[in-house]
Amino acid sequence: MVRRMRRLAGATAGAVAALLLSLTSAEVAGAAPKTPPAGVDITGHGLAEPLRLRADTHPTHVVAVIEQVNHKGLVRQSGGPKKGDLGPKYTVLVLAGDAPKQTYDLYPKAVGGPRVYRPAKQPDRKVSAAWYLGRVSMSETLRTAGVPLERTYEAVSGGAGGGERIIPEDALNPAQDINEAFSELRRLLLLNVAVVLVITLGLAGIALLIRRRTH
Repeated sequence: MVRRMRRLAGATAGAVAALLLSLTSAEVAGAAPKTPPAGVDITGHGLAEPLRLRADTHPTHVVAVIEQVNHKGLVRQSGGPKKGDLGPKYTVLVLAGDAPKQTYDLYPKAVGGPRVYRPAKQPDRKVSAAWYLGRVSMSETLRTAGVPLERTYEAVSGGAGGGERIIPEDALNPAQDINEAFSELRRLLLLNVAVVLVITLGLAGIALLIRRRTH
């Protein structure tokens, strides 16, 4: 009887583990990204090669840089500063997966404050060229992302467009991908906890049943 119960316990535990393992594998497969992560590429003064930031490895920096080029939250100008007053230029390319979507030129050290320039020729369309007053946090945002700039002490939450985060709809993909990734990770963690609890309770119940049978 004891041997029979032990064989039954082993078979039951194996079946439970196999079932939960298959569910976990299915969940992981469903959570796997179908496309490469969104992100930004930064090129410019002092950078020997492009600075590539992706939402899966640098989510905070990706969102912060995209916020700097959010033209809906910036003040548009009729023209830009003189070329000699612009200072070092950094080009930000916004990508959705591997596909380039938007490009902007950033001038964090321009005379009179940071400037943002949106070229007429965009990766997937043409728009009207435009100059904007940049956020005062531009230099520090780029520096913390990896651009070789000297540290500044301006407010990091304000600027010409204010401190609120208002990202245009056509630039929401990177942030949305980040939220979806965190959501999938949370689901996976909860499933793993459930797996451990079910196996533990199942084995405890079987052990108790065997103990009662042997006494």
